[in-house]
Amino acid sequence: MRRPDPSAVLLDMDGVLFHGAQALPGAERLLASLARTPHAYVTNNPIRTPDEVANAFVAMGLPRPDRRLILTSALATARWLSRVHPGFRYFSVGAGGLDAALRAVGQPDAEDADFVIVGEGPGLDFDQLTTGINLILQQGARLIGTNPDHSVDAVRDGKRIVLPGGGALIAPFATATGVTPTIIGKPEPLLYEMALEVLGCSPGECLMIGDRPDTDIAGAERLGMWTALVRTGRFAPRRPWPKEIPAPDFDAVDLDALMSALRDSYPRLIA
Repeated sequence: MRRPDPSAVLLDMDGVLFHGAQALPGAERLLASLARTPHAYVTNNPIRTPDEVANAFVAMGLPRPDRRLILTSALATARWLSRVHPGFRYFSVGAGGLDAALRAVGQPDAEDADFVIVGEGPGLDFDQLTTGINLILQQGARLIGTNPDHSVDAVRDGKRIVLPGGGALIAPFATATGVTPTIIGKPEPLLYEMALEVLGCSPGECLMIGDRPDTDIAGAERLGMWTALVRTGRFAPRRPWPKEIPAPDFDAVDLDALMSALRDSYPRLIA
């Protein structure tokens, strides 16, 4: 059965709309062209709260998104935990966005936690690793990761650098305990499902725009979504497509090329 034409859009942010604190060429034009199209934002980055993300858009000269349309791996992790264990106790390692999401539905407890939760961002040290390991081995806490990314791109002092991602930061806990963590973010389905719920559409009616084949495209394809890769992040132009991942419906060198392709194929989707 042929899928319906896409009528809504999900957008990754880091590597698609901006690098660090700098909007990418075409980002403002893309968002303006989607003003009348239902769209939301999904990111594996758990560091910032939705309000902080919205403020960052404004600082970069992009239109402020509705905070309710910003879905992070921290929010997805908090939702999943509240479903499987209401009123859960937790020990977390990560930045403020993760802590804010968890505190809204759970209780911090470094002595008798139900879950050890690891996200991206600064904070991991020997003492925290020791606490988490013992909660897992002695108390039976489950090990949870917000996202699987081994590394992420960033900009510091005007230079592109690589930072450890959630997958790298959870690895010491997994190695020390022999426990396989439960991972929540893309390519796992929950983050997409939360966004589709907000937009009120089915997977087959939605186009996912991302810059990483292994997370953005692979996860969306598994759900039956339309997919578009922009080669503005780590997956550079002319880099061969990984054989183990189905090719996207659109593969564009940048945002302007993607907008042109979408207008030709689905003029009702993009102005």
